[in-house]
Amino acid sequence: MGWIDFGLLMETSAGNNRFILHVCSREVLRPLRDQILRLAGFHVDSGLSHTDCLSMFEARRYDLVLIDVEGESGIYDAERLCSAIKTEKHDQFVAFVCNWRVAALTDCPDEIVRTEFDPKAFLEGVEGIFPRHEGI
Repeated sequence: MGWIDFGLLMETSAGNNRFILHVCSREVLRPLRDQILRLAGFHVDSGLSHTDCLSMFEARRYDLVLIDVEGESGIYDAERLCSAIKTEKHDQFVAFVCNWRVAALTDCPDEIVRTEFDPKAFLEGVEGIFPRHEGI
């Protein structure tokens, strides 16, 4: 993983006041990603468990639900959460954050952010979702 200039990140990112629910069970990675998104101007709620995040989703409107998929074994849980979210609010935009192998095995989310622990690629992937889908 390369170094990222957070000062430059703050100056060049969208900062568009969008609300993101970040679901990530990795205790070290979740706060890092949350901070990257916040520095870019996003409002972020996040949690470690799918159950807690589903409760957060039910309590607030989000522009994007971002679900981390850790390995192939996590696909099933991520797809269950995605399905529960889409059942409750069919037009909710959902994206998985995963590597290319996992991305090839799923069809539930609206979008996939493919990243291999690269903070810049992660942010670019998230920011790139919004211009492609103006309705979210």
